[in-house]
Amino acid sequence: MSEDHVDFAFFLGCLIPNRLPEIEKATRLVCDKLDIGLNDMEGASCCPAPGVMKSFDKNLWIKIAARNLDIASEMDMDIVTLCNGCYGTLKDSSMELKEDKGLCDEVKVSLKEVGRDLNRVVDVYHIVEYLYFDYGLERLSQQIVNKLDYKIAAHYGCHLLKPVKYRRDRNFEDPRFFDELIEVTGSKSIDYLEKNSCCGAGGGLRSGIKDVSLDIARKKVATIKGADFIVTPCPFCHMQLEQVSDIPVLYYTQLLALSMGFTKEDMGLEVEL
Repeated sequence: MSEDHVDFAFFLGCLIPNRLPEIEKATRLVCDKLDIGLNDMEGASCCPAPGVMKSFDKNLWIKIAARNLDIASEMDMDIVTLCNGCYGTLKDSSMELKEDKGLCDEVKVSLKEVGRDLNRVVDVYHIVEYLYFDYGLERLSQQIVNKLDYKIAAHYGCHLLKPVKYRRDRNFEDPRFFDELIEVTGSKSIDYLEKNSCCGAGGGLRSGIKDVSLDIARKKVATIKGADFIVTPCPFCHMQLEQVSDIPVLYYTQLLALSMGFTKEDMGLEVEL
């Protein structure tokens, strides 16, 4: 273990364990190589989803999120997550609880009923945010042994960029950090018309009006020309785009793992390379 080693409470959320375990596998391979410790959060629940639960009952939404934050606090670790939605809930809840003492005190009263106290409100990171802003491109580039030569259509997703006041990159209209993470692998991140558009999956739209939801995704994908892959930082966006696209979809750590020398067999990845 190096002096640069960092340990995180690893919040997997719902979708990856149930539908996309290959994303977890790629992430664990990459983080082990980068000396980033991923520690399972025993007893963690759904985040819960920001676009659904928060709209109906914000008070309950933040209390459930606070319970997850307290599990990490008990581990004495900050949280890292792989999902934009989980990140949106946990990051925004963490920031609101830190900023609003009255809200935090109210949440603590509720948590006592389930044996939790929220002594410390932990920080929350998305894996791509941490790799860019904290681990750093220079250190990351030192781990690249296989320079890829793919043309990549980057999809940021909504909760990675907004609300702006709680995000480290404030340039939500023309973000670049995910593109730069993609290009550290040797790939080229290409521009396309609907690059910053939503995939259509969030906010309960996919559950409530699936046809409309998929039409939004189709409109986005139709503007992508000449890409070998679409690369996402979110399993929900990933699943949505896979359903409508002839272009293969990769999660970022899968692309990164390939550039770090891992094979698709190592990750259980089934796409053609």
